[in-house]
Amino acid sequence: MLITIFLAIVFCAAISLMLLSAVAFIQNKKFFSSAPKEAQNILKPRNTELFYGARVIGWVLMGFSIAMIIGVGVISIWDGFRCSFNFRQFFLRFVLIFTIYKIYDMVCFDYFLLMKYKFFQYYFPEIESVYSNRKYGFNIKSQLLKLLVIFPAASALAAWICALF
Repeated sequence: MLITIFLAIVFCAAISLMLLSAVAFIQNKKFFSSAPKEAQNILKPRNTELFYGARVIGWVLMGFSIAMIIGVGVISIWDGFRCSFNFRQFFLRFVLIFTIYKIYDMVCFDYFLLMKYKFFQYYFPEIESVYSNRKYGFNIKSQLLKLLVIFPAASALAAWICALF
């Protein structure tokens, strides 16, 4: 259980690093596909870097973040095999990691970074009008769908595959 909590924290840190690299350093419109259409339509392309080498730093951080996410998956599966996990144990591990991540995402990213501290608006001031009248982020329905349906289903599928071996 302690390993699962640790892996969930590492997963959240990796996603945070990915967000930081995409928003602050790379600043490419392609990374904002989950933003509302209104925000996507008014985003201005950033042809110049924030500072010299910012995009290189961003891509290095993005690569490190992806490696961390893959590492969480590999370690969670490898440790499960090492400890002879059954379907239920694998499922609980996966669903706990995803649930901790999604709650972290909803609280830290959507509420604090987006609405309270205006992190995204700092780097992309043109989207301020899209978020100005909201008390919470833009996608609560899709967030809850992921939390309550998609992540448990994906966890069950991954646990079933792992339990086969």
